[in-house]
Amino acid sequence: MAETILEVRHLSKAFGANVVLRDIDFNVSPGDVTSIIGASGSGKSTLLRCINLLERPTSGEILYHGKNVAARGVNEAAYRARVGMVFQSFNLFNNMTVLENCMVGQVKVLKKNKTDAHEAAVRYLSHVGMAPYINARPRQISGGQKQRVAIARALAMEPELLLFDEPTSALDPEMVGEVLSVMQDLATGGMTMLVVTHEMAFARDVSSHVVYMNSGVICEEGTPAEVFGNPQRQETRDFLSRFRNN
Repeated sequence: MAETILEVRHLSKAFGANVVLRDIDFNVSPGDVTSIIGASGSGKSTLLRCINLLERPTSGEILYHGKNVAARGVNEAAYRARVGMVFQSFNLFNNMTVLENCMVGQVKVLKKNKTDAHEAAVRYLSHVGMAPYINARPRQISGGQKQRVAIARALAMEPELLLFDEPTSALDPEMVGEVLSVMQDLATGGMTMLVVTHEMAFARDVSSHVVYMNSGVICEEGTPAEVFGNPQRQETRDFLSRFRNN
């Protein structure tokens, strides 16, 4: 059996007296596509930010191949190169071209030479359909195109696990499909993904595992068939009832 990539153990996060996450436990194995669903404010994005070390957990462990990366002294840049993140708001460098955005991390973090970084950037931009725009700057392309560039940038680091923090929520409705299509292709290709999303059809049809969060705790988890087809908790049923007719 393949080694577990990531184990989250008894993770909690508080901002002062406000406890946002309580005793979170789950695993991510190679090839998993895990969707984290739940109402706004349920702690989903904070969980992802803790996993990527953008927030420090108040307590608990994040084990990457058995090593607690939440402990002090961890090389965060090296860890983030292996556990990449695609943000809701793209986070592209506006003063760089599309191509440069996809090269900079490779050169600075992975220490690749510019020729190899250029080759990888073009390859991954082609993969997401953005090769024709390599010389454009972010202000010259649409939101959906920016997000596809952000995905290519993350892929160019050749991560073992890719985190998506509500990658379609800042997009106009007509652009959502193009980003979800790229994500579905990645899932089909075996990319290990942890996705915070409001896109219930994606969670139901593409995921291998679904985690429903409510008020900072994991309320229910299982396969899409279990969570969507036969939810055990009333909170899960109430949440999903809003999407039944969508």
